[in-house]
Amino acid sequence: MADEVALDLEELRQLQSIAKRPRILSLLSSEIGNLEKSSKDASSGTTSKSSTPIPVPAKVPATPAINYVTLGSFSWDQDGDKVKIYVSLEGVDEEKVESSFKPTSFDIKFHDVQGKNYRYAVPKLNKEIVPEKSKMVVKPNRVIITLIKASKGNWLDLHHKEDKLKPNMEKDRDPMAGIMDLMKNMYEEGDEDMKRTIAKAWTDARSGKTADPMKGFR
Repeated sequence: MADEVALDLEELRQLQSIAKRPRILSLLSSEIGNLEKSSKDASSGTTSKSSTPIPVPAKVPATPAINYVTLGSFSWDQDGDKVKIYVSLEGVDEEKVESSFKPTSFDIKFHDVQGKNYRYAVPKLNKEIVPEKSKMVVKPNRVIITLIKASKGNWLDLHHKEDKLKPNMEKDRDPMAGIMDLMKNMYEEGDEDMKRTIAKAWTDARSGKTADPMKGFR
């Protein structure tokens, strides 16, 4: 191998001595330099097999936990088979929203809203919904969440509260519990007008318009 390199060098030097064009001279000089380097490496034994680098597993950076600001300010109403929730939030990018609807809950995450991440979720709804038909619409200054009821009837509240209308037989029973039970029975057994009246009375009582939930239909 060394002899071949030496012969190549000799011939290239001869060509260099008779070449006149600058480009040819440059190419010859470059090739001569490469061969001279190869010759030196061969003589010193450094041109043997190149060592194969051992792959080092790349460190995968840990994904930082996302901090969310819980949205607590909202309003809602219902119309037939729909429950609509209105959340005031500006600067929402619909492509950066992650929503999940389930039969008795929903969870919506708003990412990168003016530098913050927000979350609005109801872990247990008043009644069941149809997840595949429920949706969320982003407006310039608010978000509208539409829940499709799985069954007919008005919701007295957005959240499910197991003991809200549950009878209590204890002696120290809250006086309001009897009124709640009465309203529940009247609602379940009444006609549509009665149901609307009870729903309105309860909504007014919950919002603070009246302290007595029975006042709305006396």
